[in-house]
Amino acid sequence: MKRLQGKVAVVTGGARGIGRVIVETFVNEGAQMVFSLDVIESQFESPNVRHVVLDVTNREQITAFVETVKKEFKQIHVLVNNAGITRDALIQKMDEAMWDHVINVNLKGVFNLTQAIAPIMMENREGSIINISSVVGEYGNIGQTNYAASKAGVIGMTYTWAKEFTRKGAAVRTNAIAPGYIETEMMETVSAKVIESICKKNPLGRLGKPQEIANAVLFLASDEASYVNGHVLSVNGGLRL
Repeated sequence: MKRLQGKVAVVTGGARGIGRVIVETFVNEGAQMVFSLDVIESQFESPNVRHVVLDVTNREQITAFVETVKKEFKQIHVLVNNAGITRDALIQKMDEAMWDHVINVNLKGVFNLTQAIAPIMMENREGSIINISSVVGEYGNIGQTNYAASKAGVIGMTYTWAKEFTRKGAAVRTNAIAPGYIETEMMETVSAKVIESICKKNPLGRLGKPQEIANAVLFLASDEASYVNGHVLSVNGGLRL
């Protein structure tokens, strides 16, 4: 039996990068339906995937989407809060718009989706929420004050929800994954010299692959992780050793 057989999942930022690979992995593992949410259209075709153009900062869009899913499927088993952006600058040069945009998408967006979907999981007394944080949220990075704050905040919410959503015996688990530097569109703007430096500092000597993050997400989404709750899984090749 496949690991997500019959499950209904929601993945934000599902049209590209890590999110797209998560969607593909969930389908391959038997998910009944995967809702891929993004601000852009996706070309991935499958009868088990529905693409929804949705802004995670728009609460009205989220409410309408969740009500539609609840009416049709009754349950959402898995939520992956993956949508994220960067607007990098040293703090002296970071304007308020850069700060607000990153915080709104990366932090408030996670809050918005979880606030809308967690009650459905708690009502059905089961579910798995996986928040995509970052190694930057754990250790910081020059020029990424806004991004670091947003991803550290995601970790804080993860710990809180791991306690909050398991009250009264509800088996709604909340975990986070903190990827290191991964081969995605976000890294395309990074110079070859910087990438070489990153790889030299990593014991495995390379960038991570989106599938390696998707594999970790799959584990936390599945029943194999039924006793894993309130954990931040670092998938970074040993970058901080």
